[in-house]
Amino acid sequence: MNKISGPLLDRIDIQIEVSPINYKELNQETVRETSEEIRKRVNRARNIQRKRYKGKGIYSNAELTSNLIDIYCKLDKDSKKILQIAFEKLKLSARAYNRILKVARTIADLEESNNILKKHIAEAIQYRSLDKKYWKN
Repeated sequence: MNKISGPLLDRIDIQIEVSPINYKELNQETVRETSEEIRKRVNRARNIQRKRYKGKGIYSNAELTSNLIDIYCKLDKDSKKILQIAFEKLKLSARAYNRILKVARTIADLEESNNILKKHIAEAIQYRSLDKKYWKN
């Protein structure tokens, strides 16, 4: 972590810290999504994005410009409030704000949701944890 600067980390969309897992947790019998199921879900989300951006010169949420974010990442009142609190508490940059919106749009697409819901915003905010944990302003 000492080798990555804060401004560089700010350009990474998803930042999560992964804790070590013990053998007991690894060996638990749980129902897991198969690679095939994940592939199908991702392909459905990609198709949603291709259709949404047809004729716009882009193909995915990652390519959204600020103007397109305003059009395709509209939030309801509750979602805006969650994002505002996170923005102020975590002292997020404008770049981080936009990346949260793009990631939330992708999470919504993976769930085949037309709207970005507050749960999508909350999940996307969780993926922006490292920059403020290791590089406090």
